[in-house]
Amino acid sequence: MIREQLQFDHRVRQLSRKHDAIARGYLVKLRSDGLIETKPRRPRRRIALMPILLFVAAFIAFKGLMIASVGFGTYEDRLTRLQSGTAVEQAGAWLMGMDPVALGIAEKIKPYLP
Repeated sequence: MIREQLQFDHRVRQLSRKHDAIARGYLVKLRSDGLIETKPRRPRRRIALMPILLFVAAFIAFKGLMIASVGFGTYEDRLTRLQSGTAVEQAGAWLMGMDPVALGIAEKIKPYLP
């Protein structure tokens, strides 16, 4: 008796999960034997592009602000010290390297900094 009840509960849970999945979208297929089969649509995993672009833009703006506030020579000296450090420091030096966009931002911001 207990085994039958456990099997029934398991089947009810499976049907509830399938019902919830079908509520989010489904596909209908006609099998070769004439049976109509409904299957839940698999959700697509999409990477949101806008937050990634905003993060990259903010990071480049941050680099420009750092270059402008510290100064070009000092910033480059600090980068060379990082490049001679550990692997993590070298990766940081590569990320924080002076690129043309960050340099352009630094040149625009520099007159407004004390």
